[in-house]
Amino acid sequence: MEKIPSFTVDHNKLLKGVYVSRQDRVGKEILTTFDIRMKRPNLEPVIDVPALHTIEHLGATFLRNNSEWKDRVIYFGPMGCRTGNYLILAGDLSPIDIQSLLIDLFQFMAEYNDVIPGASPKDCGNYQSMDLNMANYESKLFLNTLKNLNKENTIYP
Repeated sequence: MEKIPSFTVDHNKLLKGVYVSRQDRVGKEILTTFDIRMKRPNLEPVIDVPALHTIEHLGATFLRNNSEWKDRVIYFGPMGCRTGNYLILAGDLSPIDIQSLLIDLFQFMAEYNDVIPGASPKDCGNYQSMDLNMANYESKLFLNTLKNLNKENTIYP
């Protein structure tokens, strides 16, 4: 089998940042998949499952309620390696195009202090695996990276 493109990125050189992972055409629309890399792969401890699960719930809720972007949000969710999240948006976009959206998103998650959306047995298949304090912490840590996006942390090495 052919190696998929995401496995051809040298993760040993990858910095925390926001990268265009791929772009796909669906009909006349382009879908851009963003690699929101919150941790340096193989160098930093990964995000624990309850925090990442909480980030998924908060992030998806925020994005799908954002008046400017909600109609372009296709997906927001965790990477299996637990070093970040994927965001898929409709449109031919770059990390700089969504920088302010991501800053707002991670600021929201860093400061969120209420009931976690969808954290009930009716709404989620693993509702007890949540950690709001760590989700706040991880989101706050990543904000500095988002505020300082540049060529080194927006273009795959």
